[in-house]
Amino acid sequence: MKLLFIYNATSGSVRGYLDSLHKMLSPNTYDCNLCGITFGIFSEKSKWKKFRKSSTTEMIFLHKDEFLKQYRSKWLPKYDFPIVLSEENDGLHIFITPDELNAFENSEQLMAKIKERL
Repeated sequence: MKLLFIYNATSGSVRGYLDSLHKMLSPNTYDCNLCGITFGIFSEKSKWKKFRKSSTTEMIFLHKDEFLKQYRSKWLPKYDFPIVLSEENDGLHIFITPDELNAFENSEQLMAKIKERL
């Protein structure tokens, strides 16, 4: 099994810069809590990075446009983002819902949920 973390953000360096500005200037209106709890303004948060690197579970990180391009299928359900999916032999499954992700206040809560469900 691997986990797919899909950000509610679009890929690209300009988009990344604009997202960083949005997080800094108006964090309460930023649309991607997964981004907010795993990344600071300019870099990945250290506790999250340490957890991610020490995990034995494969973790893939995609922006929503990258996910939709890579996993495009007429059978793919429509997902709201951000979301964490598990990919197994029989397909994709919701691992952490958008509502759960949006309720987390920090990366520690995300890490605890991942550990609980693995």
